[in-house]
Amino acid sequence: MNNFSIITEFLLMEFSSKRELQVLHAVLFLMIYLVALMGNLLTIAAIITDSHLHSPMYFFLSNLSLLDICTISVILPKFIVNSLSGIHSLSIVGCAIQIFFFTFFVSAEFALLVAMSYDRFVAICHPLHYGIIMSPAHCLGAASGSWLSGLIYSAVHIGNMFRKPFRGSNVIHQFFCDAPHILKVLASDVFNTEFVLVLASLCALLFCFAFLVVSYTRILSTVLKIPTVEGRYKAISTCSPQLIILLLFLISIMLAVLRDTSDTAPIQNLLIALSYTTLPPLINPIIYSLRNQKITVAMGKMIKKRVFSLCLSI
Repeated sequence: MNNFSIITEFLLMEFSSKRELQVLHAVLFLMIYLVALMGNLLTIAAIITDSHLHSPMYFFLSNLSLLDICTISVILPKFIVNSLSGIHSLSIVGCAIQIFFFTFFVSAEFALLVAMSYDRFVAICHPLHYGIIMSPAHCLGAASGSWLSGLIYSAVHIGNMFRKPFRGSNVIHQFFCDAPHILKVLASDVFNTEFVLVLASLCALLFCFAFLVVSYTRILSTVLKIPTVEGRYKAISTCSPQLIILLLFLISIMLAVLRDTSDTAPIQNLLIALSYTTLPPLINPIIYSLRNQKITVAMGKMIKKRVFSLCLSI
């Protein structure tokens, strides 16, 4: 399409023109999707079925797993279908829907990670007031606020980005509708508005980051004052998974924002995209399942109970 034609659909990048490699890509991504899906679903099921895990920390964790499922489900199933069918086009409406939900779930996840960090701050630095500060009503409000903030943030961006027709190249050098590529074909006034919105978002992100730095500095200072080694280890083990996931999330977002959207090698585009679309939902349940003995035990009990009931029914 020439530079003066109105875009009616976007052409997504295909990583190979060979049919065998396309099927291989679909199978590989299907395996990644199923592993991420299973890990997060098992985490949610273990938290729901085990009464010992009905606490604020695990309530937030179940919300995190649900957001991870939603995030990866926005991207991978469509790519798998495209690889198997050989279709690599996406309508304007389909592109808007994909960007809307991906932005919604990612921004909601960041807000939830901030709430989870505050939960660990209260638990370690103000343990005597933990039950009052992190009451069920407050936890529900924090989780609902995270989802709502993500919804509003995504709606504002999509409403601005897609309010005028696109003109320019309709080729997206990515396997999904990626927002940085869409920014390249926006009208000038829309781009200027979007630039202001992104700048305001970065200011809010920096504020949250400063809050997280202060919180974890206070947490570290409190942990170092614990007299016993066992107490320090227990305190660190409860907040280290959130810190690891938060760092992984921030790094992936930085890669998404700061990367070059010009024509690059397909394998480079693939690896960069995987770092912020697929890796966090895949790694998050592994971090919690392997490091958290309570979740591991709950999963074991749940699986044994399910297998036992199946054996009885047979």
